[in-house]
Amino acid sequence: MRTTRPPKGYYNEAEAARQLGVTLDEFRALVRDHLLEDDEHLANLPRMYFQPSDLVVLRMLASRRCRDACAAAR
Repeated sequence: MRTTRPPKGYYNEAEAARQLGVTLDEFRALVRDHLLEDDEHLANLPRMYFQPSDLVVLRMLASRRCRDACAAAR
């Protein structure tokens, strides 16, 4: 019997960035712009963990950001 490993339940910032296909700096900017209330919380980012549902929302925000950047370049 072969079983598959269940998806990971949480991700650190580097793993989350990798899952989204963005650099760590892009991920931090995304979180700073959309999730954190002020820049002083940015110091806690390395200690934060993200659930798969967080990655869904961040993926939508990242794709919107990319789409907006592409439209502005035209």
